[in-house]
Amino acid sequence: MPINQYGDSYRERNKMKAIVPAILLSLSASQMAFAADSDLTKLIEAAKKEGQVYSVGMPDTWANWKGTWQDLSAQYGLKHQDTDMSSAQEIAKFAAEKNNATADIGDVGASFGPVAVQKGVTQPYKPTTWSQVPDWAKDKDGHWALAYTGTIAFMINKDLVKDTPKSWDDLLKGKYKVTVGDVGIAAQANNAVLAAAFARGGDENNLKPAIEFFGELAKQKRLSVNDPTVANIEKGEVEVGILWDFNALNYRDQINRDRFIVVIPSDGSVISGYTTIINKFAKNPNAAKLAREFIFSDKGQINLAEGYARPIRAQHLTLPAEIQAKLLPEEQYKNVHPIKDAEGWEKSSRNLPKMWQQQVLIHQQ
Repeated sequence: MPINQYGDSYRERNKMKAIVPAILLSLSASQMAFAADSDLTKLIEAAKKEGQVYSVGMPDTWANWKGTWQDLSAQYGLKHQDTDMSSAQEIAKFAAEKNNATADIGDVGASFGPVAVQKGVTQPYKPTTWSQVPDWAKDKDGHWALAYTGTIAFMINKDLVKDTPKSWDDLLKGKYKVTVGDVGIAAQANNAVLAAAFARGGDENNLKPAIEFFGELAKQKRLSVNDPTVANIEKGEVEVGILWDFNALNYRDQINRDRFIVVIPSDGSVISGYTTIINKFAKNPNAAKLAREFIFSDKGQINLAEGYARPIRAQHLTLPAEIQAKLLPEEQYKNVHPIKDAEGWEKSSRNLPKMWQQQVLIHQQ
């Protein structure tokens, strides 16, 4: 049965028709704008009247947001403009501008969704496909929900590595260098450590197995902390890189699809992602909510997949063959772990730079 964001079924909404007009008479203009959420048709009408949506951290080149903005313009006449910035900057902007908001919606890393809610800068909206979003990937009240995921993967240069590693255990036995990036600063590198922890018996609160793993690579002089950027990879400076799958797949196709192999480590990895946050103070709240609605629709999810991001509703979609070919097979994701203890991971992340310096990098010297 279709459920709207307030939890009432269509049948229950029909019972309400008689009393809704009286309720609306008592609402202010702003309240009436938000009342439109209960009916998708009214939401679309309200969004069209606003006629525009301003985003932050959702540039054309990231996860094929370009396709989504083009579709929202073509279908609903919404004009769009984006200012690219980091997750922390987006939240700070919402908080600083308040009622003088210049942004309606943003896209932040998974760990920043709860932070935005805690700072009181978001408003909820549950798209009609809400039930198909896993519980671990959404806020129960609808303030945030991951639209697409990233899973830590290995990107292997076949010209430089002959024995393709399929697991973290394989990495430890290899002869090649492993590039992890700037642990303690870069989210991708931090999640690489967490992925190794999951694979070797640790968790969000226990990174020791991963620290020991990377410490052993450092002792073998096989650990590189250079950034696994597309430029460094293209130059042949990365033999095996540890990256988000969507970055690795994108870089592979940018450089030479036949030169690289991308695999999810079979003994475990971490799956995380990115969530839209709708500004509590948005000047175009209905357009922002319609944007989220579209992002979670089949077409919106396919747009993300076209940009190498794995849609959160992947199991409920039939992707076009040419887009499916860009992604890894579903079976590679059998042993991936979501972050279940966000507070534990936040605490571990704060301690990670010191642990990395004292127990890993010391062996680089």
